[in-house]
Amino acid sequence: MAYLFTSESVSEGHPDKVADQISDAILDAMLAQDPQSRVACETLVTTGLVTVAGEITTNAYVDVQEVVRETVKKIGYTKAEYQFDYLSCGIINAIHAQSPDIAQGVNEGEGLHKEQGAGDQGMMFGYATNESDNYMPLTLEISHLLVKILQDIRREGKRMKYLRPDAKSQVTMEYDDKGRPKRIDAIVVSTQHDEFVKGGDAKAEKAMQEQIEKDVKNILIPLVKKQLPVRVQRLFNAQIKYFINPTGKFIIGGPHGDTGLTGRKIIVDTYGGAGAHGGGAFSGKDPSKVDRSAAYAARHIAKNLVAAGVADKALVQVSYAIGVAEPVSINVNTYGTGKVKMKDGEITTVVEKLFKDKLKPKSIIERFGLKNPIFSVTAAYGHVGRQPETKEVEVNYVSIKETGKEKVETRTKSMKKVDFFAWEKLDHVAEIKKAFNLA
Repeated sequence: MAYLFTSESVSEGHPDKVADQISDAILDAMLAQDPQSRVACETLVTTGLVTVAGEITTNAYVDVQEVVRETVKKIGYTKAEYQFDYLSCGIINAIHAQSPDIAQGVNEGEGLHKEQGAGDQGMMFGYATNESDNYMPLTLEISHLLVKILQDIRREGKRMKYLRPDAKSQVTMEYDDKGRPKRIDAIVVSTQHDEFVKGGDAKAEKAMQEQIEKDVKNILIPLVKKQLPVRVQRLFNAQIKYFINPTGKFIIGGPHGDTGLTGRKIIVDTYGGAGAHGGGAFSGKDPSKVDRSAAYAARHIAKNLVAAGVADKALVQVSYAIGVAEPVSINVNTYGTGKVKMKDGEITTVVEKLFKDKLKPKSIIERFGLKNPIFSVTAAYGHVGRQPETKEVEVNYVSIKETGKEKVETRTKSMKKVDFFAWEKLDHVAEIKKAFNLA
């Protein structure tokens, strides 16, 4: 029987995403100086105020105020009329040192277990499906694309000139009884905007909403379709139900309209509700926190399993005990879509043999290059389903040597080639095919 499924996304100007981007910008600034930095940075944004708090151990010196203001500026909060802008917002810094009790479980050679252990207990999930080229749920992929292109239009400043940074999207897809995308049933787009029709009455409000709806249908949707494969373009149809700014006006938005917090968009960050979600959120956490790094590793396994043809869908769960390197458990669920003559338990056994040692925190960090400043770009439009790429970043590594009673600090500035979204690489497909005897 056919069914409907929905995913949503938000723009980088959404308050929760503002918080995520600030937290990850601070993390990157520290990793660019000290790759051994231990960071757990949480951010709250509200009217005219950014509060940054957390537990951090680092040799880096980071001007938190500058990082916050540059991040807010980049997002687009540049006008005082937004009631939140990079020049005038207050900034409270409540960062303190990490607990040594936790640190000893993570530091190699310390604690009860001498290998680098997991930064926390918990269960993490990775998911993949072959319904899109990126092995992501189509509902989420299109939702991300809607708000990303909307922000591109805003920054371009030539069309839809009334756009403000805060926006949300939602896509409902009809699937057939075999779980294949059949058609788009509904699209929701809500975007913050200027008061471009004056009057402040119901007539002015209606005029603004009607103009935005017209522009979304005639400008945004065609641009989104162009970015999608032909088979996905065919899912768009004349019967789509559109809900464009369904409350009417949306002038007051951003952190002024809605307090934002780091980590509150974990489902947007991952699989749009299609796969399970566990562990903690991502942004502001260094890779010793397995609720971030192991979630990336689980996605890597799931994506490579599906790409290798083991199943049409795969959900990989991995769990840890704090301070212990080896995973407590690994589980693979194919939702009955397996293409090999194995039950899920048998598939899991093969996956364990292939990946168990690779799921130790140290291995994950080294394989994906997670001690590099690569995280700011993950903080909007999803941590998974992105294109892996290699780019140069500037680092300014600091080293401190004690000579007698003095500490001597040296800094080395250079450009470094690093991998972004390395966990999205299909670099284990051949190995998986061999293990499962797939041609």
